[in-house]
Amino acid sequence: MTFAIALSGLNAASTELEVTANNIANVNTTGFKQSRAEFAEVFAVGTQSVSSNASGSGVRTSRVAQQFSQGNVDFTDNALDLAIGGEGFFVLSDNGARAYTRAGAFSVDAQGNVVNAQGARLQAYPAAGNGLFNTGNPTDLQLTTGASPPRATTAADMGLNLPAAADVPTNPVFDPTDPSTFNHTASVTIYDTLGSAHTATFYFIKDAAVNTWAVQAQIGGNNVGTPTNITFAEDGTLQTPVGGQLPLPSYDPGTGAADIDLTLNFLNTTQFGNAFGVNSLSQDGFTTGRLTGVAVDPEGVVSARFTNGQSTELGKLALANFANPQGLQQVGNTAWGESSQSGDALLGEASTASFGSIQSGALEASNVDLTAELVSMITSQRNFQANAQAIETSDAVTQTVINIR
Repeated sequence: MTFAIALSGLNAASTELEVTANNIANVNTTGFKQSRAEFAEVFAVGTQSVSSNASGSGVRTSRVAQQFSQGNVDFTDNALDLAIGGEGFFVLSDNGARAYTRAGAFSVDAQGNVVNAQGARLQAYPAAGNGLFNTGNPTDLQLTTGASPPRATTAADMGLNLPAAADVPTNPVFDPTDPSTFNHTASVTIYDTLGSAHTATFYFIKDAAVNTWAVQAQIGGNNVGTPTNITFAEDGTLQTPVGGQLPLPSYDPGTGAADIDLTLNFLNTTQFGNAFGVNSLSQDGFTTGRLTGVAVDPEGVVSARFTNGQSTELGKLALANFANPQGLQQVGNTAWGESSQSGDALLGEASTASFGSIQSGALEASNVDLTAELVSMITSQRNFQANAQAIETSDAVTQTVINIR
């Protein structure tokens, strides 16, 4: 019996050494979670009552428990390096089979799918427009590789101040090349439906009527309609057009694009003092854009950024959590699968309920405490030596008994 008890101790010490060695080997593995060997006493209970001072029958490994504590977050320069701060797992699709991981070192494959080093595809909720996402079922996250389409300018906001004391131009016949025919100008770049840029210039001409100005628009050096009056109240605020909206006639840009239908908004234009000022001048169009990068916010929203200043939401990362993460089945490559002990995966979104936030440009390091593992290794070695000594002592006793004459 002593041999069997000591042998069980050797096996337990050997198991603990294996677990410790695996932890140490993965000290630099991204997203790795250390394991801990847990042991239980073996006590044989027969049909007869056993006295309280009966010896046990050794030890057994009750389980090797994974420890899902948070690892340190190391920052990188890759936007697709992702770390979870708090609870949750990234959801992967490995040829249709779901896997879960804390290792967030992702890249893009030839088809634009976001994948890990083994080619498993990162799962996300697809964008549904207007900042909404279809959270019913996650799909493969795929990055946009095409250009961002242009948008034609339809409105220009004019935040100006026209001087109340301005004089009427000496030359009443408007000529854009003759400064004596107008008082002030302002320009802005606008875009047609093909994304081609055009310069829109607005000439402001003081009218002989009190608190009245004429506005002449030109696009590409060509007049758009005729001068149109805008008027101001005695306190300098805009009076007409009512609401500040001044539609211009349609303009053919001559590039094969659709006509430009531009509305000027003078709601923020005033007539104060003696100085002309351009406080703000903006328009709502933009040209074609090329992909410049990808951004992931703490809520897991993945957006593509383009050279035209636009940003397109591609999806929202799906996270998973479990009633008992320690019951997850290890499937290799720092990934886990569901099991009956873990319970079903609870899918959700970052920064909601029990799910942690996403840190882009960062990776979660292994949670192995190397110093503690080295101490555990020494302890396991001592346990192994002690059990080996018990076998040697039992062998000496047995040999003595055999040698009795």
